[in-house]
Amino acid sequence: MPIDEDVTGEELDKDVKQELKSLPKTLAEDVARNLVMVARLLDDEPERAYAYAKVALRLASRVPSVREAAGFAAYAVEKYAEALAEFRAARRMTGLQHLWPVMADCERGLGRPEKALAMAGEPEVRQLDKAGQVEMRLVAAGARRDMGQADAAVVTLQSPELASTSVQPWTARLRYAYADALLEVGREDEAREWFAKALEADQSGVTDASDRLAELDGVEFIDALDEAEAEAEAEAEAEDGRDDADGAAAGGTGRSDEGQASEG
Repeated sequence: MPIDEDVTGEELDKDVKQELKSLPKTLAEDVARNLVMVARLLDDEPERAYAYAKVALRLASRVPSVREAAGFAAYAVEKYAEALAEFRAARRMTGLQHLWPVMADCERGLGRPEKALAMAGEPEVRQLDKAGQVEMRLVAAGARRDMGQADAAVVTLQSPELASTSVQPWTARLRYAYADALLEVGREDEAREWFAKALEADQSGVTDASDRLAELDGVEFIDALDEAEAEAEAEAEAEDGRDDADGAAAGGTGRSDEGQASEG
């Protein structure tokens, strides 16, 4: 598959590049460039990212970071069984637990929320850093909602991290999830408050908290692009109308001339 001209492979984290040193130099460079393409495309073009991940996996299936990248690429295109298998492989290779929350979320994607909830209570969770523990809490709350336990989802999200006024990378998503859970159980005023708090913390636009607030306030946004397209269509229709009118007028003049000629 074609690699973007500006991609060198040096863009990777030093830990990933260290893992790739176990490969022959030329092979390592090829794998590195494919991994960069995966990272570059994952959010906006997940299908293409998945294709690049498959190339990297074919070239270097024994490298943990390659298995992890393949897992995230599969996860992004909702191939949850495949993602789970790759995450498990990466975890076996490294002995690290940072993938535990996303593995649990794969269980949710496979329709097994009970398994995801069980994973939230396993000893591996205690080995996660703060961000990982928050992620695990989000997955557990989602599993509760999958099981129809909306009130329990609200309780699951209540935590010191939620109550904290400091803004961390995960703060906006945690507040948003709490607001959404509150809304599901009919606590609309509290939900509005927490959507506002999520928006306040969401400096990179990872949630649609502003849209959710607008919905609660009864505000309807008009997409600027849609509005411009509608105006262009209206103008085109008006132009067509003017052309038709001009054509009719011209046709009428011609018939009058013909009539005058015949009279003569």
